[in-house]
Amino acid sequence: MFYPKDISNLIDGFMKLPGIGPKTATRLAFFVLNMREDDVLEIAKSLVNVKRNLHYCSICCNITDVDPCHICSDPKRDQTTICVVQDPKDVVAMEKTREYHGLYHVLHGAISPMDGLGPEDIRIPELLKRLEAPEVKELIMATNPTIEGEATAMYIHRLVKPFSLSVTRIAHGLPVGGDLEYADEVTLSKALEGRREL
Repeated sequence: MFYPKDISNLIDGFMKLPGIGPKTATRLAFFVLNMREDDVLEIAKSLVNVKRNLHYCSICCNITDVDPCHICSDPKRDQTTICVVQDPKDVVAMEKTREYHGLYHVLHGAISPMDGLGPEDIRIPELLKRLEAPEVKELIMATNPTIEGEATAMYIHRLVKPFSLSVTRIAHGLPVGGDLEYADEVTLSKALEGRREL
């Protein structure tokens, strides 16, 4: 039995989202069908607003509703450090720590030949342009601890050698509360490399 066209279109729309297969899409479509109309309209309005009102900051490439973004335009931020992250979600994660007070640069991905992503497909040229500013003294590489994230960090490190600045990498290792027996070899190796004196 085929669904009415509007339900089929909604199912197809949900299937365009990452991790949503036909069964989940169908379940979501029927859930929406049973929702209050006000709630559905609120979700629809939020979807449209995200596409219409958000764009990338012209300085750090983070998602923003104003340009430059609130972080780049904050005079209290440390202008001498730039933390390089892969995704806008990483900026939020870093900000939640309340430990970092510098600026950011969002790459929007990592170098991944398997996925057809090269250095020209992420925001490296914008980063290099920012490094021409004399006030930048440190570049903190906070890309993900994956093969792609490590390759991206190493590639950028080689590119920025001509600039007179310090390039550091965030430490990797065991999560707080984690057990050694459940950690993989790479995580344990990184934890040993990043050890510090008590």
